[in-house]
Amino acid sequence: MTALERSAWVTVCKRDDLVEGGGVCVLLGSEQVALFYLPAESCEIYALGNRDPIGKANVLSRGIVGDLAGQLVVASPLYKQHFSLESGTCLEDDSVHVPVYAVRLEGDSVSLGRP
Repeated sequence: MTALERSAWVTVCKRDDLVEGGGVCVLLGSEQVALFYLPAESCEIYALGNRDPIGKANVLSRGIVGDLAGQLVVASPLYKQHFSLESGTCLEDDSVHVPVYAVRLEGDSVSLGRP
């Protein structure tokens, strides 16, 4: 791994800071990022922008995680739109999406890829 590749990852929290089956909010620079910890899934942690583009508030980390038509989603606590944890696309309106961040777990450290 080159120095550039290492610098592309930023440690944002520890595994113990995560809530199994739910979300927490972390900062990546000045950006709020919602982390969802789903240890039973093949990808244990998902990372989306925390800002709900429809409700215009930073609340997605407080949403309910579930499965909708075979897709892992978070339901916004404001107007209940569902955002795919994998793509960030809104299932009710595919022209709306939130950013998706690369995430990795190394030991107990959770790191995000810079956008």
